[in-house]
Formats: sequence, structure tokens, C-alpha cells
Amino acid sequence: MTTLIAFVVALGLLIAVHEYGHYRVAVACGIKVLRFSVGFGKPLLRWQKAGSPTEFVLCALPLGGYVRMLDEREGPIDPAERHLAFNTQPLRSRAMVVAAGPLANLLLAVVLYAVVNWSGVEEPKPVLAAPVAGSLAERAGLSGGEWVREAAVGEDDAAAVRSFEDLRWRLTQAALSNTDMRLAVAREEGGATREITLSLSELDVKEADARLFQRIGIVSPWTEPVMGQIVADGAAAAAGLREGDRVLRVDGRPVVDGAALRQRIRAGVDADGKAVEQVWDIVRAGQSLSLAVLPRPEKAGEVWIGRIGAFVGAAPAMTTVRYGFLEGAWMGVQRTWEVSWLTLKMMGRMVVGEASLKNISGPLTIADYAGKSAAMGFTQYLVFLALISVSLGVLNLLPLPVLDGGHLMYYLWEGVTGRGVSDVWLERLQRGGVAVLLALMCVALFNDISRLVG
Repeated sequence: MTTLIAFVVALGLLIAVHEYGHYRVAVACGIKVLRFSVGFGKPLLRWQKAGSPTEFVLCALPLGGYVRMLDEREGPIDPAERHLAFNTQPLRSRAMVVAAGPLANLLLAVVLYAVVNWSGVEEPKPVLAAPVAGSLAERAGLSGGEWVREAAVGEDDAAAVRSFEDLRWRLTQAALSNTDMRLAVAREEGGATREITLSLSELDVKEADARLFQRIGIVSPWTEPVMGQIVADGAAAAAGLREGDRVLRVDGRPVVDGAALRQRIRAGVDADGKAVEQVWDIVRAGQSLSLAVLPRPEKAGEVWIGRIGAFVGAAPAMTTVRYGFLEGAWMGVQRTWEVSWLTLKMMGRMVVGEASLKNISGPLTIADYAGKSAAMGFTQYLVFLALISVSLGVLNLLPLPVLDGGHLMYYLWEGVTGRGVSDVWLERLQRGGVAVLLALMCVALFNDISRLVG
């Protein structure tokens, strides 16, 4: 139920803001607006202010919306109202009305990001877990426990890293741009720093997923290697492990953090799926103990991994990331621009085959993320709304005939040539645009189902 409510609220808000952008600018340009609708299908609510020509409607299917304006192309109109029709407006006014919808979504994203920045959000501190074996991070000299103080993408100036999520965002940007990243790291908070370089340009990234961070080697923030909840009939319980035990070494090798301990547990089986006994040196209530732990084999895809039936690793240390009014607002503008530019670059790379079509998500994935973000808290839900609002704004600015960007292309043609696109070409372009959108929807739905099934 939470997922459904979060999804409907998200769609309703983003669509309403988009259509309000069209509506507000149309009214400002002196155009008569007949109907403002959120959703399609059977009207659930309708109202009209006294003296206003606009009917506001809320419909049953919240999968879109529209602003219907007075227009000679849709039927005969009173000659006395011809100056109020959309099609009789100057080119500049028509372009402003069309562009206002996507721009309203981008403005909403700026506001949402700013609100998150002002209110503050709890995020893990930028302390690195043990890197994945053989990864870029390990080859760069990271071993786990390092504090990331600053980061720089390519030749850009270094900027302070506020949290682990901040670092992940920058890593994603750099990897998708095939650009190396420089990190200034310290062994402890406030300690002397050294610079390391992550050669992200070697990865040839085609999509941003969990495997990307596995290849980079920076998967999670540092956590203490302590035991959490123990399953009664699991391997951990059988070995005598208890909640709160701190693991120092496995088979004589030091354990840096919870991530390293999880890697050791997963490696506790051979290639044939046979469990390999491990000797764990732990500290319990100030006393040192050695326990024999036998992970239980479990098939994960094509390989065998070990499991012990316990929550491994403490919760990461958290920090409150909060900005002042002006800084938070400017950060909202920056994040909106960064997400917009990254979205455009990914779309371009998908068109030329340099990025996977698996990056396209549909309504099922969006609904899933809406529910998860809402469950994580209000600020995370606002971040989700901002991200989807940016995507909606950028998508609608694409030069596809059935989208706002397509209409802007018509107006560009009219501005350059002095005449509008012919009716014949309008029909052809509309059909082509519909075909492209249907193809994208099919790909998105296929990706949704694949993620859910997988």
C-alpha cells in the first residue's frame, strides 16, 4: 500500500507541476485556457472558479495530463475571441508556453533538492570499507578505513566530500563519463592526506548498476567487524558466535571491517561447493577467543558462496549533511544541472550504442523506488521526487514530435524559415514520434519485468 500511495502521489505532483507550468505561462501570455487536467479517463473531481474560463479536472488514470487552450485548429471559435487563441499568438509566446512545462519540472527539482539541503539528511560518513579484491580501488592502494576528504573528477578542482553518498554520486558521474577521479584520503579524521587516482576511464562503463561499484571496488562505507543478530539454526550459532562479538582475524589474517569479514565468509567454500573451516579470533566482553566457523555453502548464480546465518557488521557511522539557505539553494541548482546533463549524456550514449538500454526504467521500477524511498524517510522521498522530476523535464525537452521538445523544433523551423511545418509533415512526424515512444515504453517495461523476475 505504501508503494502504491507513494507512486500515485509522485506521479500526481510531477504531472500537476508540469501542466501548471504550461497553464501559468499561457495565462500570462493572454491565452484562454479551457481545461487543466491531471490524469486521463473518467473525471473524479472538477471545479471552476467564478469568473474563470478554466475548468480544473482530476481524472482516474494519473498517467499524464493536459492543458487545453482555445485553438482554431481544434474547431471554430468566436471571432471576438480569436486574439485569445493559442495558434494566433506570436512565435515567442507559443514557444514559451510549450517550454514552460519541462522547465517547471526542473524548477521543482531545484526546490526539492534545496529543501533536502536545508533540512539536512543523515548519511554515512565518507569512510571506505575494504575494497573488493582485484578492483580499481585496491590497485590504487586503498585498503579500507580511509577517510575521503576531497574528490576531483578529471582536471576539475577538488571539492570537499561531505558523505559516502556524496562520494558515490561523484563516482557515478566520473565512471559514466569515462573520466579518472582523484581522491585525497587520510587514515583518520583530520589526519594527513595523500592523493590516489582511480582509473575509471579503464572501465568502459555502459550502465550504472551494482556491478559498477564492484568493479570500482568502493561498495559500502566502513563498519566495525562485529556480529549482529544471530540466526538460531545458522552456522554462526553452531560455531558459538554471539551478538556483539568483534572479529579481529580470520585464519590469522586481520579483518579491517564488516565488508572484509563478509568477503571472507563468502570465500569459505571451495569451487565444488564444499565448506572450508575457518578459525576466527574474536573479542567478547574484553576476552580473546578463537572459534572454528564452518560457513554453509549456497549457490549464487554460477558460483558457490559461504553463509553463516547472521547479520555481519555494525551500522556505519553517520553524519548530518546540511547547508545554509544560499548554499543549499545553489547546491539544488547544481545538482539539478548535474543530473540533467548526466541524463542527456546517457541518452546520447544509448542512441549511439555506447550505453546499455537496460538503463531505461518504466513505471514498475519507478513505483518500486517510490515505495522504498518513502519507507526510508521523507527526505529520501524528496530526493526521489527531484530525480524523477529532472528526468521528466529532460525527457519532455527531447526533439521528439509528440513531446514538448518536438513542438519547440517546429517553432525553431518556423523561426528560421518564416513558415510553419506543413500538415503532411506534421502527420508523418507525429506518427514517427509515437512509434519511437512506443518502442521506448516496450524497452522500459521489459527492463522492469527483468528486474522484478531477476
